[in-house]
Amino acid sequence: MGRERATALLVDLDGVLRRWDPAVAAGVERAYGLSAGVLGEIAMQWGRLQPVLTGRVSHAEWMASVADALTPSLGDPDRARAAVQEWQHYRGEVDPDVLAFVREARAGGIKVGLGTNGTDLLDADLAALGLVGELDVVVNSSAVGVHKPAKEYFQIACAALETAPSRVLFVDDEDRAVSGARTAGLSAYRWSGPDGLRYLRAALAY
Repeated sequence: MGRERATALLVDLDGVLRRWDPAVAAGVERAYGLSAGVLGEIAMQWGRLQPVLTGRVSHAEWMASVADALTPSLGDPDRARAAVQEWQHYRGEVDPDVLAFVREARAGGIKVGLGTNGTDLLDADLAALGLVGELDVVVNSSAVGVHKPAKEYFQIACAALETAPSRVLFVDDEDRAVSGARTAGLSAYRWSGPDGLRYLRAALAY
């Protein structure tokens, strides 16, 4: 017996609905004499990242810790803070193909949620990106206190969508999140680019 057809969609933000130009970080690193990729490497260290994703520290505190970690390399805390501030000024870009898909799905009667491991800056980011009002619900890990790929995260997301897990289709670009969603009973699709939209449209059949 096949799965029930999905009536709700849960979409990841970073890497799916929002994309980042790596040239921005690379430009900041060159300008400050930093090694390539160091900003992301420091920021994404799990011991530093996990607390901000669960709301235990703020985005500002997270970035302050990145600046502190950079200070020995730059020899000047003010210069380290300036580098991080310049890097963080860029907030990414909306993928127009994915946004068009979200709009189509909603117009077709599909409830659409944003499911993201985010920080307390998420609402401001959504406003800056012009995404306010484009989604039915937003499930931000830092607001709910648990992050993907935990089963509890997906349970919270399905409750927010008021839809049983078996009727929710989740889209993410990370294998661990996709596996976590499937463990929680959702259908899940591993995003690798706009070529996947044809499959998603067929799966939802809106």
